[in-house]
Amino acid sequence: MTTLRNLPSVEGLLQTETTAHLIARFGRPLTLDALRKTLDDIRARFKRDPEISLPSIESILAQAESTLSAWTAQTLHPVINATGVILHTNLGRAPLSDATIHAMDIVSRGYSNLEFDLETGKRGSRLIHAESLLQKLTGAESALVVNNCASAVLLTLSALANKKRVVIARSQLVEIGGGFRVPDVMKQSGAKLVEVGTTNKIRISDYASALEEPTSLVMRAHRSNFKIIGFTEEPEFVDVVLAAHQAGVYVVDDLGSGALYDTAKYGFTHEPTVQESLQAGADVVLFSGDKLLGGPQAGIILGKKILLDKIKKHPLARAVRADKSCLAGVSATLSHYLKDEAEREIPILRMMSLTLKQVQGRAEAWRMELGQGAVVSGESTVGGGSLPGESIPTFLLELKVSSAEKFLRELRKNNPPIIARTENDKILLDPRTVFPEQEGALLVALNNLLKR
Repeated sequence: MTTLRNLPSVEGLLQTETTAHLIARFGRPLTLDALRKTLDDIRARFKRDPEISLPSIESILAQAESTLSAWTAQTLHPVINATGVILHTNLGRAPLSDATIHAMDIVSRGYSNLEFDLETGKRGSRLIHAESLLQKLTGAESALVVNNCASAVLLTLSALANKKRVVIARSQLVEIGGGFRVPDVMKQSGAKLVEVGTTNKIRISDYASALEEPTSLVMRAHRSNFKIIGFTEEPEFVDVVLAAHQAGVYVVDDLGSGALYDTAKYGFTHEPTVQESLQAGADVVLFSGDKLLGGPQAGIILGKKILLDKIKKHPLARAVRADKSCLAGVSATLSHYLKDEAEREIPILRMMSLTLKQVQGRAEAWRMELGQGAVVSGESTVGGGSLPGESIPTFLLELKVSSAEKFLRELRKNNPPIIARTENDKILLDPRTVFPEQEGALLVALNNLLKR
């Protein structure tokens, strides 16, 4: 009769050659945990059903290895983005340039002068890194890089408007991805929110009335992820700045996306640029590093030195500071703009710059390689909370399959996973967001699935 006494002990399993290999791969403590868990699971199953046969030692060790592989498996994987959404938030937003990747890699491999002054041999400041590049690019007096734009907003308001009034248009009390709400951030910073105007109508007189009382800041939160259309009215930003400055109040402009180039040149509507905000008189401008800038995740604060000095000295600045890899990556990305090579080197700008003929040619090549499908016209979007509702023409490879949802699921199981979209039960793949070096893996996966 089979009993649990026939089950090998952990000590016995440790004597096997297979376990020695597992320890070499996964380490002794974790291997011991996996062996104990496997034996506990077997005991639990046996107690529920004493009639079952106990597994062999080989089977026990195979189960333990499977557990170890699951415990140590990476959950973050590179994927092929064939959706046509250039800044896909769920897929990590902006892919980085080769120079940016190299800069982040090399500064992370060893030590760096992150907070060391090579000139004096004494302690330096991490705040100087990337600042001169931002000053040169935008003309701002001072700049600071933090870990993301939400942090930039919270830090700026905490440093400049704690327990003070901040005037903002009611139409700009937005919520972006992940439930990040401007009113909640303002409350967290200690600022006193003063709403002006209505959801669809804001006049300069609304600002003027609010500024009759002592006020710390006027803030604009750019609606980068939605539009208000129809019966609307909103003053020009330059007029808002003028009204604020006449009242002796500073203006903070949260641009969100942070374009340095005019997006109209790529066929989209014009997105306010960082330079335009400063030229309009904004005292502090906030924007993201991983959206239209095309760099790593970061929040960038720039503007008047007198205000940036306060922001840099605030205790929260340490909590949201950028690390060495972020600073290296932002600096490398900014250098592309300084050297007038951004459209060639930064992936998202390269994607937006592709001509229809280039995209069509790649889609046709895919169709010929697969021997099936059709090349159809479609639209690519920016995504990532930028340019809401905007798209540019593209060409798509359209595939007819028996079950679009099943096909998408199988694509996601591929190594690397492939993310596509479906419409009218057809699979659509957009070459605009697929890197040329990924085409081989994409076509192999498609060929294999289509032959099933």
